Amino acid sequence: MHNLGYQKETRRTLRSNLTPAEALLWKALQRGQLAGRKFRRQHGIGPYIVDFYCSAEKLVIELDGAGHFTASGEAQDAERDADLQKLGFQVLRFENKLVLQDINSILAAIEATFHCIVRPLSTTPSPSSSEERN
Repeated sequence: MHNLGYQKETRRTLRSNLTPAEALLWKALQRGQLAGRKFRRQHGIGPYIVDFYCSAEKLVIELDGAGHFTASGEAQDAERDADLQKLGFQVLRFENKLVLQDINSILAAIEATFHCIVRPLSTTPSPSSSEERN
């Protein structure tokens, strides 16, 4: 179901030609920068190639440009979202313009959907751990 072979070249081409909004969001999501979650870009799920995918959260993020704001574009998006939701994925959609204007709000909205926020572990020993050694 994930990254089907026949999609490989298309996924590669899409990764090489990100829109400015996709590039900005990817810069903020890559390498586990958002609450330690790993995201993939241009990831295949069944017949679809989604913009961003987080397997830990079963979360799909789609960025929409002008082509999505037509009657046919909205209908296709609704069908695609319904198909992905039937498979157990949560789908978030953001307009490209909003990503470029306020990336911090977009990141906060994404993080708000996470089931459990993972915080980095402190490297400073707690006072109780040093007391236990004495």
